Amino acid sequence: MRKVLAVLVGAMALAGVAGAQTFVWPQKWTVAKPSEVKRGGTLRAAVISDYRTFNPFIAAEAGNVPDIISGGRGLVTRDPTTGDWIPYMAESWTISPNKLEITFKIRRGMKWSDGKPITADDWIMTWRIHTDKAVGSNSYDSFFIDGKPITLRKIDDYTIRFIYPKTDADAFAVASFEPWPAHIFGPVYQKEGAEGIKKMWTLNEKPNNIVSGGPWLIESYRPGERLVLKRNPAFGEWNKDEAGNPLPYLDRYEIKIVKDVNAQLAEFLAGNIDLMAPATVDHISQIRQAIQQGRLDATIKVNASPVASSQFMVFNWNKASDPFKQSLFRSDKFRRAMSHIVNRQAVIDIVYGGLGTPMYSSVYPVLTQWVNPKVPKYEYNLQQAAKLLAELGFTKKDREGYLVDSKGRRLEFNLSTNAGNNQREQIAKLIVDEAKKVGVKVNFTAIDFNTLVGQLLSSGPDRPFDAIIIGLSGGSLDWPFGPNVVPCKGNLHMWNKSGQCLDPRETQLDALYSRGRTELDFKKRVEIGYRMQEIEAQLLPVIYIAGPNYHPAWNNRLGGEHPDAIISSIWGQRELELTFIKK
Repeated sequence: MRKVLAVLVGAMALAGVAGAQTFVWPQKWTVAKPSEVKRGGTLRAAVISDYRTFNPFIAAEAGNVPDIISGGRGLVTRDPTTGDWIPYMAESWTISPNKLEITFKIRRGMKWSDGKPITADDWIMTWRIHTDKAVGSNSYDSFFIDGKPITLRKIDDYTIRFIYPKTDADAFAVASFEPWPAHIFGPVYQKEGAEGIKKMWTLNEKPNNIVSGGPWLIESYRPGERLVLKRNPAFGEWNKDEAGNPLPYLDRYEIKIVKDVNAQLAEFLAGNIDLMAPATVDHISQIRQAIQQGRLDATIKVNASPVASSQFMVFNWNKASDPFKQSLFRSDKFRRAMSHIVNRQAVIDIVYGGLGTPMYSSVYPVLTQWVNPKVPKYEYNLQQAAKLLAELGFTKKDREGYLVDSKGRRLEFNLSTNAGNNQREQIAKLIVDEAKKVGVKVNFTAIDFNTLVGQLLSSGPDRPFDAIIIGLSGGSLDWPFGPNVVPCKGNLHMWNKSGQCLDPRETQLDALYSRGRTELDFKKRVEIGYRMQEIEAQLLPVIYIAGPNYHPAWNNRLGGEHPDAIISSIWGQRELELTFIKK
């Protein structure tokens, strides 16, 4: 994980007998040997929120369809056994002496699902669209350092150069973005610009029109019911196992859309889906009991690792239509008081059955080398919450027992999260109960996930929400602070989408983010990360809560899971490309 830049890295170790243009998936990534593998069959999964789009340039949520069908990989990927960057769609790379340029040799012979070759033009066009501000891509911020663009230059059809304005600890993370077909998106972009791109590949698009360079193609989609993917034969032409078998092994990947986590569990217990990551002790207990009683042939790994995502409550700083709330939400004293009403231990005990981890910073708990152990914590303390609110002028209560200020304005706000996520709904209800104890009225509503995301991504002086409970995943192991989260103009700078810093500490974090990202010395980079977490704790732009530990479970009809040493919330339980149906 700590190895960021090298002078020269080639693909020789991965080429094996399949030749220089083939990516050979190492057998050490799976417990299965190629001789044990069976081809064909269907992997079955379930999600609790419907999809928003098939468009890779406007998708922002985890588990979106473009990420699934592409495999989420680009020129480089990480080796889960070492954490090191290795060539993937690139055959090799070279780095300039000043470490400001990386030149990638693209593997020849890769094809899109419609038979067109994958070339440098696809990366160039994808980069151009992502970096068009008008498109609104969630990846936009990744291609800038201190406001200066990272540029891509085509050397020839199979050579591309990344030019960085400054040294970049995240250089390879930038180069890992997945390309999309220039022959599909390019003509529309050239003719209609950003507006044309945003109209492409909606959920109404015919599956046959969706072109993929990854392991999957869309076979069918029924809103609210099911997404069915099928194997992309073109992917298997250059992705092989060590015996030379094309990947993926599976024929299909079916994803059922269910109403909530309880419905997902019921499907897993009934043997109707193959994958599950239970988040509560009750769900873990039900799975274990079903296994012990012989009702379910499955495997579960309890406490495989801490969580590699965040759960938090964020307040909206942009409420021009309600100056009272806007002033309140922009007050760090108010946000500190709200952190004091969050009973993180109760969340862990009640929501996650004791199998969770409290959070006080933006760094995921699993990234232990990055977590500042001395970061200030505003832990559960109702007395301290009441004291801070009194300092804000809320010293009296109305007839219903809620705090009011000198003008009689009640301390009240609306809180929402995505319907169907039972854990987040429980967290919200705990917050409602604790808030009431100090005289704060919280009105909780669970709403559709896509509506929630739309509110969160909205920008301008008057955004349509008070507070939201949600989480983030993804990010880099080399610099774990999001380029679209920390900078004030970031697409996921979700508390303040005014387009500018409103608090001096936001400006500090913006500057420190850039310093850390351009620092190649790991120890110095960690020191900067520690300082950022201290400032985050002072500003408290979002209130981190707690997350479940990672407990992967799978039906034993599946083969090809990771060795135990790899299974974690960072690497997951398996590579889908190496998964097969053994029963």
